[in-house]
Amino acid sequence: MKKGFGITLMFLFNFNFIQLQAQAVPAKNENIPFLVTFGNKAEKNWGDDDYNQIVFFSLPKEQKTPFYIRIFDPNIGGKYDENKGGFNSSSTFSLYGAGCFSEKDEENKDPIGNYKKGNLINSKTFGAETIYDGKWFVFGPINPLEGEYLPNLGGYIFKLVVDGTSGDDGNLYRLFMSVKDDDNIPVEGGNAFMYEYSFRLNESQQISHLYPYIDQNTISVKQFNFDFDNDAYIKLIAMSQPGLRLATSADGVWGNSLHPMKKQDQKTCLDLLIVKMGTQSNNNVVFYIVNQRDQFLQFHSIPIGAIPKKLIGIKPVKK
Repeated sequence: MKKGFGITLMFLFNFNFIQLQAQAVPAKNENIPFLVTFGNKAEKNWGDDDYNQIVFFSLPKEQKTPFYIRIFDPNIGGKYDENKGGFNSSSTFSLYGAGCFSEKDEENKDPIGNYKKGNLINSKTFGAETIYDGKWFVFGPINPLEGEYLPNLGGYIFKLVVDGTSGDDGNLYRLFMSVKDDDNIPVEGGNAFMYEYSFRLNESQQISHLYPYIDQNTISVKQFNFDFDNDAYIKLIAMSQPGLRLATSADGVWGNSLHPMKKQDQKTCLDLLIVKMGTQSNNNVVFYIVNQRDQFLQFHSIPIGAIPKKLIGIKPVKK
């Protein structure tokens, strides 16, 4: 007799004020295994729509000592990465400081326009070098004052741009903003955010979370997801409602749906639950969300303010 997993959603609704000290990307509370960036010759139905990931890091103005951006498994080859007939790919990681943030939302999300604007602090291209397989590579030490000072975004802003620069393999990696070069020690008061999230779904039946921030002027949101392969479903949990099923995409296409927001949802983070139901492995997806003005919303590693929570029970089910 086999045992599977049934996922029970219990509609006990409460409010959780998160104060986490972490700048891991993906964050532990998101339960996402890896970011994913494919080489620029990959087929898009492998789960990457633009072969690019842009991540912003914010440091409070009180941070005076140097910090580091640590990258886990930056190469494309070996244990974690996705092999498409022999590793032949490269990825370039570029860190930008002053002047890095664009007033054009799309340049903060996609590799179009002047998306590499800002003072280039460091850049490195990785191939299949085994020396980096399953290891950490470090940019730094970095002076916080090298960033772009934007108080409304949390302080000094830095931008990490990851481009798939050759080949067709998938680069799976994680990031951490740390005060140490040889350990993951978070910057107190720091955060990370992005406008589009390209990531690997869990292989087992688990629940992942995304936390887009809703500002005081948002009255509706439209979510877009790419290449879910009908392998998971998405629930939107807001202060105004305990859970709403969202449209999900099939293989190599976008899915989207529009949802109104109420006053109590403003100045909070939504909790987007991605519930893995199938058994498909190597499923990579892309997600972004806009408001009624077509402005891209930020996904925060550390949710801002209040987030609605619904208790999720996962229990074995006999089959």
